[in-house]
Order: sequence, then C-alpha cells, then structure tokens
Amino acid sequence: MKRLLIATAMLTLAVPAAAPAPGSMRLAAQAPGSLPEARAARVEQRLLPGIVIAGRPAPERALAARMAALKTPGVSVAVINDGAIEWAKGYGVTEAGGATPVTPRTLFQAASISKPVAALAALRLVEQGKLALDQNVNERLTSWKVPENEFTTTEKVTLRRLLSHSAGLTVSGFPGYAADAPVPALVQVLDGQKPANTVAISANVVPGTIWRYSGGGYTVMQQLLMDVTGRPFPALLADLALTPVGMADSTYEQPLPETRRAAAASGHLASGVVLAGRAHTYPEMAAAGLWTTPTDLAKFLIEIQRAVQGRSTVLSATMAREMITVQKGRYGLGLGLEGSGPSASFGHGGSNAGFKCQMTAFVHGGRGAVVMTNGDQGSRLAAEIMRAVAAEYGWPSFMPRQKTVVAVDAAALASLAGRYELRPGRVLTVALEGAALVVIDGAQRIELFPESATRFFDLVEEHELEFVKGADGRVMHMLIDGQQKAPRIAQPPAMAPSTM
Repeated sequence: MKRLLIATAMLTLAVPAAAPAPGSMRLAAQAPGSLPEARAARVEQRLLPGIVIAGRPAPERALAARMAALKTPGVSVAVINDGAIEWAKGYGVTEAGGATPVTPRTLFQAASISKPVAALAALRLVEQGKLALDQNVNERLTSWKVPENEFTTTEKVTLRRLLSHSAGLTVSGFPGYAADAPVPALVQVLDGQKPANTVAISANVVPGTIWRYSGGGYTVMQQLLMDVTGRPFPALLADLALTPVGMADSTYEQPLPETRRAAAASGHLASGVVLAGRAHTYPEMAAAGLWTTPTDLAKFLIEIQRAVQGRSTVLSATMAREMITVQKGRYGLGLGLEGSGPSASFGHGGSNAGFKCQMTAFVHGGRGAVVMTNGDQGSRLAAEIMRAVAAEYGWPSFMPRQKTVVAVDAAALASLAGRYELRPGRVLTVALEGAALVVIDGAQRIELFPESATRFFDLVEEHELEFVKGADGRVMHMLIDGQQKAPRIAQPPAMAPSTM
C-alpha cells in the first residue's frame, strides 16, 4: 500500500481577544513544553477509540495507520484553545493516487455543517428586522409556499422551527447530484419534481411538537432568505456570514467553480475509490452546500463563543444565546448541543457523498476543534481525532466510553444467534464461535463483548447492541445503538456451540 503523505503543512494561529478586522490573527503564546507542534504531534500518535474495556489501557492509534485502515486519503484539523486557533494542519493527499498534499487551506465539503453557518445568516436578518423567528414563513415566501394541510391548521412553520428541526417537515437529508447528472432548481427540490432525487418537502407532523432532523427544513429556509432579500444564496451568505466572520476560503457556490477546483479535495467512497466526478453537487446549499476549511469553521465557532460573551460585532449576545439554548431535543438554532455547566458544548457533524466532518466547541473556556475528511469512512476517523484532542487538552467530555465485560454462559449466548434484518435486503448473522458471540457481515466477523446477558458492544465499529426478548423468552429483535431495530427473521437449528 502506498504510504500516505503525512503532516504536509501546519499553521500556528490565534484570534485576538480584541475585536479584529475580519480574519486577522496573531501568533499564539505558548508555555515551554506545550508548543502547538508538540501538541499536534501527540494528537497524531494518540488517536482514541470510542469504547474501551474497564481495566485495560486505551489503545492509542497513529493517525497515518488509521487513515490507511479507514481508506481516507486526506484529513484537515484545526484546534481552538484559549479562544484562539492554536494550530491547523493538513494530512495526506487531496486525491488517492495523487501527490497534492492536504494543507490547512484545502477545501472540503462541509455537508450538514453548512446548516449552522446558514443559520447565522438567517439570524442576522432577524436582527436587521427583515425576518422574525416566530412568524409563519409562508407570509414571507414568494417563490414557493409550504403546502397547507391538516398538520398546519393551527401550528405553522416558522424560522425558529426550521432552524431547530422542529417544523415537522419531511426529507432528512440529500444525496446530491453526480457531476454528470442534471441539477434541479431549488423550487424543483422543494416540490420533489424531476430532476430532483428526493420527495416533495411538506409537513407530516404538527409543527413544533417534536424534534426530527430535516434538511428539507433548511432548504425551505434557503428559499426564504432568497425571497426576502432577492439575492442569490452564495452571494447573500458571503455578505451575511462568511465575510463578517473572516471565512475567506469558504463558498456556498454549487458546483464549485473550476477556478477553485485545484484548491479542493476529492471525495472518496468507503473503498477508497475516488468519487465519480470528484464531488456531488448540492443545490440544497443551506443544508449541505458549503465548501470550507477547518480553519474557517474554527473562526465560526470562535465567533459564536465571542458572541455569547457579548464580544462579537457579528451577532448579539441575546441571539447567540438563543443559538445555544435547547429548542427541541438536544438542538438549538442551527447547532447540536451537549452537556451542561463546564461541559456545555455546541457543534455539528457533516456527511456528504465522499466527505465526512465534525466540529465542536465549548461554551466556556474557549476550546474546540474541527476535523474534515475526504472519505466515506471519515466519520470514525474524525471521532478518533476529536477524542485525541480532548485527551491532549483536558476537555471535560468527548473521552472514550468505559465498558465492563461480564461472563455469560455459552447456552445463553447461543440463544441469541440468528439472522437479523437491518432493512430489506440487508441481513446480519449472529453466531456463536467458540466462547464468543460474533456478528457476521459478509467476509467481516466482529466479536461482541457482553455487558449483560442481553447487552453487548463491539470494538471495531463501536456499536452498542441489545437483544430484546418477548414474553416467551425468545429474541424478537436486536436494537442497535438504542435506535435501529433489526427484527430476528430466523434462528439457527439447535446445535452444539461451535469450536471455531
């Protein structure tokens, strides 16, 4: 296997405490022994898994090895410490088989991280008096309207509900359009009309009643901003969000203009093969269309931190606190929320075809990080890097979960064996091999470790599984990560435990 280019470029940066001109920076002051280069080097060698077994040391993984194992050719990282970007670094190459190194200025698709940046633009329009958080959006939409139906009779779709995924709208996410495929206009996406590849966006739950992730809602918001201002979305977002925050390398243009292609990474499938056409096109720009860098996203996170403290010229403290206040579920206005007190954090993940990324920042203490990758297995890699950063910088959260393994007799394990259907045509086999329960997925065999006679976890894909039994004591289904239910569709014939 070709050796990946590692540690190709690094910046040591910090955002000044006083209000700067957009994008201006100073060198970070560092105590001896804690230079950014040294801290980055430790992070690179100490990637951490999501689950560790109590009493055993956490296995530390080198970044280069994990990039190769997860077939992710390029990674870019930016770390925030004490309210400043302490270091930003690129690893690997922009495209498998090529020699162009990833640098801190290499562009990646931000995928759903597009949403919080777009939310900032919408909230600035609210502060300018051009929009209202709790107004029926149909009163301001002109090019298209949210279809009225039995769900919108009394409760209406509002900007607050769009930004917090509580508007009751359909369409969770978007697959994008291959480079050679026709791309629909935004109204065609909203109406589900070809060449759109998703269904029409409408309410099928009463607005305001539940949290349910909806990229469709952000697409409605995109049309709303365009209708209210009469401007194309990329230019509008540049003026409302990107330029004020200093995100000079970022754009919502879709597809990415040829003049910027040389600065961009190519997406890769889980197999490591380059995505056809290098990247999909996303007319759903607010939901998934931002091209950016970890450094630019770190500037965005710092701006929110500063705004919460009342030190931003971009957004008021009142509005920033609305962003990080739970609206529904664990979501604010454009941001996912975790923890409380010193552990309170905000952020977002992103998953486009060939690109996976993660960003997070703490409300207090000026800490955070952004990881962007150009591979479909990059989510796992980004999580491992985040945990390494958390360990290096002493974050109050984002550390591996500790699990205790218990002894379960072979007969009890054998009773869980069978075939489980994740979805039509996707079946996993659970079998007893020797003294261990394993999941067989094609050629892959993954050992399950018992926490109890019915609850297990694995150390490969780091899932938590629970076997749910009926009144007769027989397993009905397997619950994966507390959410996905896989019904048991068959069980093996009675046999002695395998000695394989």
